[in-house]
Amino acid sequence: MSYTIYVRMKKLGKQKNADLAPVAFALESKPQNVNELLILLTKLGVKQYNAREDAGQILTYLTQEEITAQAARGKITSGLRGGEAAAEERAIENTIQCFEDGIYRVFAGDKELSALSDTIPWTEDLVFTFIRLTMLSGW
Repeated sequence: MSYTIYVRMKKLGKQKNADLAPVAFALESKPQNVNELLILLTKLGVKQYNAREDAGQILTYLTQEEITAQAARGKITSGLRGGEAAAEERAIENTIQCFEDGIYRVFAGDKELSALSDTIPWTEDLVFTFIRLTMLSGW
């Protein structure tokens, strides 16, 4: 059974006045704490990344609708990737370490979730916000 959550991703100093639209993510299950949330999102991200292999196209293109939708999320990409497939366990370790190091913060609605053990305050229409605090974290 999958469970859909909504997430906004922001960077300090970027999108100052823009209200980014939440993006839907279908997770394997409903996370109960921050640790579970981060693991489920990372697993989904690795799965999606690894599925974006170059299908042999010489030149990829985006429609105006795709550009507009991706711009609203804060990043425009052709969707293809090069190089090796991502390793799930390594990605999870990196995600957890970055959270513990304060590279990004997680909010459930207006409430900051500051520890991996923090329980998620589920409400109807809950939107998570991830805020990257450093320019070196890569997204």
